[in-house]
Amino acid sequence: AHFLEYCKRECHFFNGTERVRLLDRYFYNGEERVRFDSDWGEFRAVTELGRPSAEYWNSQKDFLEQRRAAVDTYCRHNYGVVESFTVQR
Repeated sequence: AHFLEYCKRECHFFNGTERVRLLDRYFYNGEERVRFDSDWGEFRAVTELGRPSAEYWNSQKDFLEQRRAAVDTYCRHNYGVVESFTVQR
């Protein structure tokens, strides 16, 4: 038996870094179960099986603040690296 669990982190930039949106999407066997959206500032379950994780992570204030800060510490921090070789859309 085996399983696949992974997180996909997406940074969406609008007008350079004027507006930035971070999505952390958590998958189990190809099904998205939980999502952190910086526009919401919290984790939300995508499926019922993701609800316990979302509730637990939202109760961990340090972890939640770390995710909220990732818009700056991860997305904006890395913007200059990716901006040089991506096509503006």
